[in-house]
Amino acid sequence: MLYVIGLGNPGAEYVATRHNTGRIVLEMLAKKNFTEWKNDMKLQARVSKGELEGEKMIFVCPETFMNNSGKSVKPLITSKKDLAKIVVVYDDLDLPLGRIKVSFNRSAGGHNGLGSIIKAVKSEEFVRIRVGVSPATPSGKIKKPSGEDAVQKFLLGNFKEKELLELKKISKTVKEILVCISAESKDKAMSLYNQN
Repeated sequence: MLYVIGLGNPGAEYVATRHNTGRIVLEMLAKKNFTEWKNDMKLQARVSKGELEGEKMIFVCPETFMNNSGKSVKPLITSKKDLAKIVVVYDDLDLPLGRIKVSFNRSAGGHNGLGSIIKAVKSEEFVRIRVGVSPATPSGKIKKPSGEDAVQKFLLGNFKEKELLELKKISKTVKEILVCISAESKDKAMSLYNQN
């Protein structure tokens, strides 16, 4: 059983923003074979349970703001063994839109939601699925915004229609990765999906 955390901000104004990539992807995946989203007061999150290709999963979308995402993850961790069941899906400015990277036991890399989780569970030993959100040139060179204000404006800006279609394609790959992690291992997922 995996607990998959989709990072983002609650509230209608954030629904289609790039910073909500984790939530958007989980909502896309939960449309089939998952229960309706329910509020879980203990986790301060919206939760949906179901299966992806026979692998049981619980999707968790924190209802705290990004900087407090750890509050929704901490109750899930009662031992070091529980960390192995956590997968965090989130937006990554260091990857172009359309690229995904699976990583484990790394720093937050400046991502506040991830930083909050690391602080709350007192460990970096969990799997992340980093979903690229930055624009890129036709040759694949990232054109990421620079400066704190520009970065914030970009992340809190809405995806364009074309980008949401790209995200839909990406969600299918995220599904494959989650199934691979659950059925086989994080190492297998990393070797299969970190090629490009």
